[in-house]
Parts: sequence; structure tokens; C-alpha cells
Amino acid sequence: MDAFTAGLLQRIRATESDLTRARDEGDDFLVEVEQGELDDLRRLAADHGVEVGAYSV
Repeated sequence: MDAFTAGLLQRIRATESDLTRARDEGDDFLVEVEQGELDDLRRLAADHGVEVGAYSV
């Protein structure tokens, strides 16, 4: 796995964690921000052929 892929997957995992925390805390604004970030990261991964679910955490 190259550095780009590793970094992207790490950012996705961190954002998923932040999104879960925002949901648990009931912070609707932060949920929207984190969901938007996650959508962007997943789009970036797809654009570069990175299969997010293909790598174990």
C-alpha cells in the first residue's frame, strides 16, 4: 500500500470516528460537517481507485 492510500484510509477512519462521536453527542452541526468530509474522502478514494472496504483496519 502506498503512502497516499494509507493516508487516505487513515483520514477516512478518523472521520468515521469523529462522525460517530458527533452523533453520540447529539451535535447535529458537527454531524453534517463530518458527514460532508467523509463523503468527500470517499469520493477522492473512488476517483483514485482506492477501495475503502478492501483494507482491514
